[in-house]
Amino acid sequence: MMLKTILRATVCCVLSVFAAVLAASPARADRCDDLAKELKNQIDGLRIGQTVAGTVYLAHPKAREITLGCSSKNFSGQLFAKSDRKPPPAFIDLTAGAAAIVFTLPKDDMQRGIRRCFGRLGLFRGDDVTSRYRRLDMRCVRTKTESTITITRSKDQ
Repeated sequence: MMLKTILRATVCCVLSVFAAVLAASPARADRCDDLAKELKNQIDGLRIGQTVAGTVYLAHPKAREITLGCSSKNFSGQLFAKSDRKPPPAFIDLTAGAAAIVFTLPKDDMQRGIRRCFGRLGLFRGDDVTSRYRRLDMRCVRTKTESTITITRSKDQ
């Protein structure tokens, strides 16, 4: 009988401590969802799609595909955009605006980096170019029908 009383008191004590710890931790909103909402508010025509496996799918008329990657083990943020084989200036402007918001850099610097990345694609360097610009990793890939750019910032930056 004494053992039941001690066990019951111990369980009640552990549960109350656990409840106090849960109640004390602040509620945090998902940073990635907040960033997607900020992108939607600042870029006209941008729509937010579904979130799957840490990736928020976005839609815009000037891009075939645009996604926002959330923080993971290797990087703190990622922006992926896909366009026609020769990206129009409107696509570069859209991608630069989104990257400026995501990575908190000036938009004109992002335009310069994106143009530089797409400009390196060609006969001498090939159709898959990786470069660094303003502590960001930029990877531009071109196929017969489309061009893509992936901009990431690693965790150690």
